[in-house]
Amino acid sequence: MKSSIFDLEETKLKAEIEKRGAKRVLIQLPEGLKPDGPRLAALVERTGALAIVSADPCYGACDLAVQEAESLDTDLIVHFGHSKIAFTPERVPILYVEAKATPSLKSVVAKALPLLKPWRRIGLVTTVQHVDMLGVAREQLLKAGKSVAVGDADRSTYAGQVLGCDYSNAHVVVNEVDAFLFIGGGRFHAIGVALATSKPAVVADPYEQRAFSVDADVQKIRKQRWASIEEAKKTERFGVIIGLKSGQKWMERALQVKEKLEKAGKKATLLALREVTPEALMEFPTLNAFVNTACPRLSLDDATKFHKPVLTINEALVVAGELTWEQLVKKGWFEGST
Repeated sequence: MKSSIFDLEETKLKAEIEKRGAKRVLIQLPEGLKPDGPRLAALVERTGALAIVSADPCYGACDLAVQEAESLDTDLIVHFGHSKIAFTPERVPILYVEAKATPSLKSVVAKALPLLKPWRRIGLVTTVQHVDMLGVAREQLLKAGKSVAVGDADRSTYAGQVLGCDYSNAHVVVNEVDAFLFIGGGRFHAIGVALATSKPAVVADPYEQRAFSVDADVQKIRKQRWASIEEAKKTERFGVIIGLKSGQKWMERALQVKEKLEKAGKKATLLALREVTPEALMEFPTLNAFVNTACPRLSLDDATKFHKPVLTINEALVVAGELTWEQLVKKGWFEGST
């Protein structure tokens, strides 16, 4: 996706830096916006501040470069592409630039309508880039004879907004809808909606101007997850991963999982990682399965990259006998979804 289709609020950015009197600014960009890094750095330096662009991957507002900012002695992080999440620590001041998208939705929502034909009650969800356009999509669906629900569980910045790990705005209306329409690019968030709610999900992608279902993807992932759970049930030694990124460190959850596994007769070792990679886990050959308490999408979307099962928290509860597979499917794979 070309960054020119996003509003990077450059006038506001310059004004905020000048107002705050920032002298050293760390710019953090998701992968699709990194090509704009040098241009944005030049803009920042026109205010008299020193600009540093973080070249590390950035997966969301849970992945803030707080430690990097402290190490570099910066007095402001400018974080592009995401909105603030409630549990985000702010040891360094953070300016969020949400990078709202500019493409029109009307034609792509029209393309999605035939795929939504089997269902009358539609849940509408999106990422922060398109929340301002949900009203347009809602009107189109209403004119097509659908009822529309936009959830607000008061966990995200906006009603109808979903995150890669939090689908509470979808789950809060799950009993009011037959299927979901996701407005945004790619399959990632729509698959998350379907896994969190057990309802069909259709994508209206304004960047590629196409609409499609993710049901086949969801069925494939569920089969993979069942296989991982069954393999993990046969093992005795587990590694319980504690994420070290700013919004992914859930120590209490890790301790609870460790306790439940040990109660079920397993042995569990706590592992602290900033980047959860196959190479890092291979350094522990005596551990035959892992539980990921950091970002659950690592377990679901990167499963084929890992050589041993890497379970989500709820999947680990199935191994420990706390949940059945049927309850997992109903409850969903995401801790923040219900």
